[in-house]
Amino acid sequence: MQGAAERADGILDQVIAEIEPEVRWVHGPTTTGNCTVTRRRTIMTTVSAQRRGSLLGVVDRFWRKSGYRMTAINNDVDVPAIYARTDDGFQVGLIVAAQGQVHFDVISPCVRHSEVAPSTRQATAPLDPEAEFIPRPNIHSDFWSAEAPGVGVTSGR
Repeated sequence: MQGAAERADGILDQVIAEIEPEVRWVHGPTTTGNCTVTRRRTIMTTVSAQRRGSLLGVVDRFWRKSGYRMTAINNDVDVPAIYARTDDGFQVGLIVAAQGQVHFDVISPCVRHSEVAPSTRQATAPLDPEAEFIPRPNIHSDFWSAEAPGVGVTSGR
């Protein structure tokens, strides 16, 4: 499970690095099942309704370019989501929730049970260590939080 958690961190690192301008994020909870591990990251940059499609497009293009197989797309205007699977069986998802908060999840395939340490990746947004829940997005981006639709948004990579 620890190796799967580290692989999931790498998957999350890659997709978040592809988003330009950059977004700020915090760790969501790591959970384990009978034989799976899930890593999560929550974007703390506010993504306006007008820019959600741009963000989903960047992620969709990157996952397809990386050889991921798209498994589901939810085109809901308010809470869109996309899901894919890596060639080694990891399930990845991007879900846009209330107020433009974006969540990334990576679920491992079935692996041998072991202890799972917290991620060693440094979050890029502050989070009160006493917080019981991750707050709504609270970091403004001149681009991602803008009320005008993005035109010609592409990744710089």
